[in-house]
Amino acid sequence: MSVDQDLPSRRASARLVAVAPALLGYAVVRVVGMAVFAAAAGVQGEDALHRLKGRWDAVWYVRIAEDGYGYQVTLPNGDVHSDLAFFPLFPALERALAAVSPFDAATAGLVLAWAAGFAAAWGIYAVGAHVAGRDAGILLAVLWGVYPTAFVQSMAYTETLFTALAAWSLYAVLRDRWHLAGLLCSLAGLTRPTAAALVAALGVTAVVTVVRERRLPARVAAGVLLAPLGWLAYIVYVGVRRGSATAYFDVQAAWGNSIDGGVALARFVASRPPLAALGLCAALALLAWVLVLCVRQRQPLPLLVYTVAVVVVSLIGAAYFGSRPRLMMPAFGLLLPAAVALLRVPVRGRVAVLGVLALASGAFGAFSLLGSGPP
Repeated sequence: MSVDQDLPSRRASARLVAVAPALLGYAVVRVVGMAVFAAAAGVQGEDALHRLKGRWDAVWYVRIAEDGYGYQVTLPNGDVHSDLAFFPLFPALERALAAVSPFDAATAGLVLAWAAGFAAAWGIYAVGAHVAGRDAGILLAVLWGVYPTAFVQSMAYTETLFTALAAWSLYAVLRDRWHLAGLLCSLAGLTRPTAAALVAALGVTAVVTVVRERRLPARVAAGVLLAPLGWLAYIVYVGVRRGSATAYFDVQAAWGNSIDGGVALARFVASRPPLAALGLCAALALLAWVLVLCVRQRQPLPLLVYTVAVVVVSLIGAAYFGSRPRLMMPAFGLLLPAAVALLRVPVRGRVAVLGVLALASGAFGAFSLLGSGPP
């Protein structure tokens, strides 16, 4: 084999060596988090695996994977919850994996979520390394693994799949690979409605590119045209199935997930006891401060727009309050200021900080998963 022929394999090996600490660190903190949860579940006599693959949204995905769309349930108050609220890519992959493996659909969903978690950690590392250097990329991936609602990364939910597609789409934009970015964004649009934030990130970046270059490059046009196709395709599918152009949004409204501009959030905060309301206001102020840090850090435009858009979408909807931190979890850019700050801490200090965060994240995960409400 010639030197030229061997070059691609050497580059691939070098990339694997570079990302290995990020993936290993991510694996370690997730194992710590799940060990805390498993211990708590054992104390309470609960089936830990069932809590990860057989509750809340995971049940809806499995039903779609096994029977297709068409199920709905009417609640005692008259609200109708339809499975059309859930995007199709994850249950389609569950169905495909179950068909070619010994797994049932529920277990297939868990396997997919775990695999996608590593793909997401890799993509997050790639973005972080591109923006702030390799060490920052490693810390960014590990910090994502200790996010307060990181336990969802170990559930048969769509967050890991969506974050993986979003991270690699953003990385493709940062590398000026617009065709790939648009394709990945389109797949993200078949995964979660939050893909609207990713579409916005690509769109705003494209507009700035056109203004700067005073022309519309073909690669940029292709990426922008591809980006919303997955999201739009599912919205159209639900509309045709229900015979209404607004059918998907009507389905979401029936679930209590309509966009209200933040009214529901304000009412929730106002309805809490004074001390709790003050704590929530402090948390929102902290979130705003982190966003300011992201701006001051001069994060690349697509990453910054995506991060801000995910946060805004998570706050202006009428969704269950407890789900909002989970909805913001794909906005991994929020963690980049902390990742860069940790670079100034000695290695032992970093390990200690990440260890404490992993234990705290695991404890919060155990509290949430062993509770009655959905995350």
